[in-house]
Amino acid sequence: MPHSPEEKKRALTRVRRLRGQIDALERALESGEACGPVLQQIAAVRGAVNGLMAGVLESHLREEFLPLGETDAQRASIDDAVSLVRSYLR
Repeated sequence: MPHSPEEKKRALTRVRRLRGQIDALERALESGEACGPVLQQIAAVRGAVNGLMAGVLESHLREEFLPLGETDAQRASIDDAVSLVRSYLR
């Protein structure tokens, strides 16, 4: 769950963009669009979902594992974990 107002706003913006992509995908399927463009839209939806998941996970990791007295080593560990998750979700 995004913790700060900025993170929440970013997550909601992504969800709204995702809703638009899914609506476009539904219209393409209903109209009998060619397979290539439909697959491209599906890939875009998947990327948007993965981006949303990565953002929410990053927010969670930073909130839960970096207390007020964070060290550079702790920050580096969280940065590494976030980078790993983002690369996996691509």
